[in-house]
Amino acid sequence: MATVSASESIDPIAVLALTCVMRQLATERRRRSAAVARSCRATGASEEVIASALPSDHHGPMTAANRVGEGVPQRWTASVVYPEMWVDPDADPREGGPEPTDERSTVLSYLRAYRLTMEMKCADLSPGQLAKRSVPPSTMSLLGLIRHMAEVERHWFRRVMAGEHAPPRFRSDDDREDDWIGAVADPGVVAEAWDAWRDEVAFAERFVDGVDDLGTVGRQSDGSTVPLRSVLVHMVEEYARHCGHADLLRERIDGRTGQ
Repeated sequence: MATVSASESIDPIAVLALTCVMRQLATERRRRSAAVARSCRATGASEEVIASALPSDHHGPMTAANRVGEGVPQRWTASVVYPEMWVDPDADPREGGPEPTDERSTVLSYLRAYRLTMEMKCADLSPGQLAKRSVPPSTMSLLGLIRHMAEVERHWFRRVMAGEHAPPRFRSDDDREDDWIGAVADPGVVAEAWDAWRDEVAFAERFVDGVDDLGTVGRQSDGSTVPLRSVLVHMVEEYARHCGHADLLRERIDGRTGQ
């Protein structure tokens, strides 16, 4: 391999030209990959199928093969433009929409994005994959996470804020972990979990839309009160924490990564 001694001069123009060529090649690879991805999405292909159709070098270091043992999946992303993302911006439902301008629109924007993130992390998986406790010894699974967040939404918006009598869907006082333990690999259990979560999110959104003052208070079981703004901030915190769990759970299931 040829080397350059300290006494030899390096032509800065040549270095600049080489840098420009490399950037142009990288840009062209991204352009071709984006075109392939758009074509595949137009046919209804899943994101994993799209990733397999992309040029093998488009993923970059973040998603290079990382097999460290039996059963460890290869890391990959469906994003072409930004390899650290889950999908490209034109396929990301979190993108777009009006810019938040005040307290209410800001906190609701974050909550919407985190709800979508959890949903995206659970997409395109079989019941068995959703129920897999992929980070032992934790009892967490993505399916358990859906069930758990349905309970969290139900508690804060139906019970606390709306004052409804709303018994738990997936757990009881005798077994407060059943939202996780009961998350088994059954299509009916998966459908029930999604229906419950979407139902509770829809109720929460209707409730918040009908309240003008974020200082409106709800009452907890111990008699203490809590303002809606605190509930909303807590929900952002809850989803942000569990989306971090979902990152690891999903990556251990099929290797898919991305924000």
